[in-house]
Amino acid sequence: MALMITDECINCDVCEPECPNQAIYMGQEIYEIDPHKCTECVGHFDEPQCVQVCPVACIPLNPAHLESRETLMQKYQRLQASA
Repeated sequence: MALMITDECINCDVCEPECPNQAIYMGQEIYEIDPHKCTECVGHFDEPQCVQVCPVACIPLNPAHLESRETLMQKYQRLQASA
């Protein structure tokens, strides 16, 4: 499952530098997460780092991008191979 940032985002800038896959970027109004790059930090950390640092808890799972831990690990490996 990729994560998503809701419109409760206050643009505090703490999540973007925490993302090991550079999946977080500034959108039109708030930060957004590229679901093709988001691995929920699988392969890097035990917990999603953006969720850990978000002061307003606006980063839930994205129901449009449900993925198993195995799929997230495969995505992580693909991203690492292309880096």
